[in-house]
Amino acid sequence: MADPARARKMADRIKEIVARRLDKGLRDPRLGFVTITDVRVTGDLQHASIFYTVYGSDEERRDSALALKAATGMLRSEVGRNITARLTPSLEFIPDAIPENAEHIEALLREARTRDAETSVLASTAAYAGEADPYVKPRDLEDDDEEPGSR
Repeated sequence: MADPARARKMADRIKEIVARRLDKGLRDPRLGFVTITDVRVTGDLQHASIFYTVYGSDEERRDSALALKAATGMLRSEVGRNITARLTPSLEFIPDAIPENAEHIEALLREARTRDAETSVLASTAAYAGEADPYVKPRDLEDDDEEPGSR
């Protein structure tokens, strides 16, 4: 098992190499605007999971995934030439769900703001159901003058 710091450094280096190669461009016309968001390397440095996002429609995401899958061998060769490891890790491209998660969070925040506004409107016109101060108050001294058991 490799040192976690070494695995992290290798992941950063792989991210840089793959991003630079994608920036230069691939010959595949299906490849859209791809951004590498994260790379994780296993502890034994044998496998790298590359997370990416694609700007565009669902069809562009699907096409870009196919293009990355087709270019995996070429990108692995590129990584192998540019890292200083005995073995080149296998590469796996995984679509990152950051944009979808962000949209979901935004929708939840919009709903919370709407409900807060509705609650504020209801609270501004609300009245107490009973007395304004529902807490029990100490009895008056006049009530204490009665003898116990006279009730």
